[in-house]
Amino acid sequence: MSALRRRKAGNVLMLGLTYVAAVLATLPLLFILFHLLQKGASTLTPEFFTNMPRPVGEAGGGMSNAIVGTLILIAIAGVIGLPVGIGAGLYLAEKRVGALAMTVRFLSDVLNGLPSIVLGIFAWQFLVRPFGSFSALAGGIALGAMMIPLVTRTTEEMIRLVPNSLREAALALGYPRWRTSLSVILRTALPGIVTGALVAVARIAGETAPLLFTAFGNQFWSTALDEPIAALPLQIFAYAISPYDEWHKQAWAGALVLIVIVLIISLAARHATRARFGSATD
Repeated sequence: MSALRRRKAGNVLMLGLTYVAAVLATLPLLFILFHLLQKGASTLTPEFFTNMPRPVGEAGGGMSNAIVGTLILIAIAGVIGLPVGIGAGLYLAEKRVGALAMTVRFLSDVLNGLPSIVLGIFAWQFLVRPFGSFSALAGGIALGAMMIPLVTRTTEEMIRLVPNSLREAALALGYPRWRTSLSVILRTALPGIVTGALVAVARIAGETAPLLFTAFGNQFWSTALDEPIAALPLQIFAYAISPYDEWHKQAWAGALVLIVIVLIISLAARHATRARFGSATD
């Protein structure tokens, strides 16, 4: 076999392996979606989104309070986690070296690998115990703390991919450094940063352990930030471990709704980013 034919055969082999890897990477998500649709679609009626949970023994009911509670918790976490994470990532990318930058980068990596239940215990110690009550605010802060390291590292890596020539061109035109970072560098890297932020939102949306120690859950309708609040992960957990078949169906439907919420947030953010900044690669 000639050298050219061996190179072509190797190219075809590696291309085939990448196709197989790409399919394998999407198979778990497709399997999960199919299983959730099979188990939970029949329970998704309009009443599921508008009704409160029913007592044990009563069929039907919904998770309206848990859906609203999850959106509130995600909003609080986003308000806390996104500005801090993006700002820290911008600092790390622009500073790159130095004792403070290395320390922040190391601590961010450690926090990123911290088990969520450990973070929940710390949140309970410093946010719930001093005030004597579980609350939506404590749950949102705990989830926001989980978002920060992931957004920080993603922002840093995305900004590092921006060509240095853009920074030099902006500085040559007389832009101050802070304006160059915010108006040119951050804007160019925004699609990738949005992707990282969405991954962080998707991660916290399904977290249960921190909420067990902070938000705690609520069987009633509540949107107060200083009171316990319902959340889909908590409701799914409580229903899934129950011995009642009706609650098991509700749990499957709740899991399907949770996946759809993450999908809607992802599509909306991608559409908004693409409309504002064009179809840049992300």
